[in-house]
Amino acid sequence: MKKYFRVKGLDCAHCAGKLERSIAKVKGVESVAIDFLGQKIMIIFKDNDYDETINHIRKVADSTINGIVIEEL
Repeated sequence: MKKYFRVKGLDCAHCAGKLERSIAKVKGVESVAIDFLGQKIMIIFKDNDYDETINHIRKVADSTINGIVIEEL
């Protein structure tokens, strides 16, 4: 399942790469791509447990870069 999200609080390309690597390690994520200029994230999920996986992604994102907000488009 492919989903798109808006990301708020992402200030630099280096942070975008750091966030992308962190999200890629989350169980249930098949792939992730962050568009820094567009402030968007595309995530392909492996399984059907979307709610649990996206909640974990939000926690990982906030611990990686304090104040990051990920909203579904």
